[in-house]
Amino acid sequence: MAIKYHPEQGAIVICDFTGFVKPEMIKRRPVIVVSPRFRDRPGLCTIIPCSTTRPSKMQPYHYELNIEPPLPDPYSMSQCWVKCDMIYAVSLSRLSFPSMRKDLWGERLSDIRVVSPEDLISIRNCIMASIGVR
Repeated sequence: MAIKYHPEQGAIVICDFTGFVKPEMIKRRPVIVVSPRFRDRPGLCTIIPCSTTRPSKMQPYHYELNIEPPLPDPYSMSQCWVKCDMIYAVSLSRLSFPSMRKDLWGERLSDIRVVSPEDLISIRNCIMASIGVR
């Protein structure tokens, strides 16, 4: 289910990249929210995608993130690589929280979590490296 509000910075959400074209991201995957909520930019969120595939050549714009406990299936990874050279501003309609089981009333429960402040600072540093600002 699409998110109706801008998640906080550092939130781990799922983005549906359907409609994008290779070499862009093209499937659903976990992403990190890196933008704050801007009042003059309603409905948009800046994100950085995560991948379970280690980059063939590590670069200053790649960040290894440990996720404990792992996200719910099918994203149950305890380690991923944040691809900080792939910055996207996407509609909130593309985003959802990872979902866990259903509650007693059949409502889907969301797994809402945020990376640590230290991880968010490191991710921001990798973003700056990706655009040549160091």
